[in-house]
Amino acid sequence: MNSSTKNMKENSDVSSFCDTASREIPLLPTALWIGSYLLALLVLKYVALTQPVQIAVVIIPAIPFVFFVRRFIVRLRNLDELHRRVHFEALAIAFPLAILLLMTLGLLERAHVLGPGKWSYEEVWLYLPLFYLIGLAISWRRYR
Repeated sequence: MNSSTKNMKENSDVSSFCDTASREIPLLPTALWIGSYLLALLVLKYVALTQPVQIAVVIIPAIPFVFFVRRFIVRLRNLDELHRRVHFEALAIAFPLAILLLMTLGLLERAHVLGPGKWSYEEVWLYLPLFYLIGLAISWRRYR
């Protein structure tokens, strides 16, 4: 077996291992992230805390989210070209939609049409995954 054949075999073994791992492992970071976020919401709502402790509670969900993003990136890197292109286009659609949403909300707030009591960051971030899913649907439709 020549070295290029050996390298291809090793790469395919690593690739299949990474693909399997990337399908299974993201469940843990995702569950930890969502669980810690929901826990932080409950703690902030029902427990009286000092400001430094509140800040710590707010930061806690960011730690599993970093691992979630890391696994997501690893998963994207291990996809084939078509899947990578689809996810890249989904992000290319989601990012401008997010900017459009934030720009519009900011201008509505400056015009005093929308106040903090009517809209907050808590609602805005929920649209970002939705924009990504819309981008995925558009991208997959394009490549069918």
